[in-house]
Amino acid sequence: MKKGIICSDIYKSYGDLSVLKGIDLEIESREIVAIVGPSGAGKTTLLQILGTLDTADTNAKTKIEIEGVKLQNMTPSRMAAFRNEHLGFIFQFHELLPEFTALENVCMPGWIANNNTQTLKEKATDLLNQMGLSDRIHHQPQELSGGEQQRVAVARALINDPKIIFADEPSGNLDSQNAASLHEVFFKLRDQTACTFVIVTHNDALAEMADRKIILKDGKIIS
Repeated sequence: MKKGIICSDIYKSYGDLSVLKGIDLEIESREIVAIVGPSGAGKTTLLQILGTLDTADTNAKTKIEIEGVKLQNMTPSRMAAFRNEHLGFIFQFHELLPEFTALENVCMPGWIANNNTQTLKEKATDLLNQMGLSDRIHHQPQELSGGEQQRVAVARALINDPKIIFADEPSGNLDSQNAASLHEVFFKLRDQTACTFVIVTHNDALAEMADRKIILKDGKIIS
């Protein structure tokens, strides 16, 4: 099967604090992987490095490859374009822009990519409909429940047809019913879009549902 992500020799320190201590990891395309472990293990740091939101420490042996594209020598501007075109992100606190409607929030990554506005709005409307939000499209975030806000964030992550979606504690701020519903959405989306999902989670139910569970402890993969 095609590799979605290949990385090797990933180290990351902040001053004297060593967070990642030599991570080697391969993730197949279309795989749903849960990254678990205690707080402080380096899970979010690893997710951010794989998602190009942060950089690994300089090391001649370090390699990060996403969908066959080598990232370690990209310029910052090319990296930003690659991120916008190929990667989607879902965060614990949804990060929706409060002054914009659900529809406008979903369109935002497409506008950054200079895509056609009318086409974007049609696609965003379709995604929101798929998320069960057809009657909430023109509501602002503060008018939506926590579960609805997170579904808007999922639609936003999908607007540019990403190959890989990175999710950091996506259900950590939701009650158990909304969390379970969101988890089901991920698996449906994988089947519909052939996306790869890399999910940092403390949610045992989600971790057990995943195709594979990667356990981090003290900056190293232990299982």
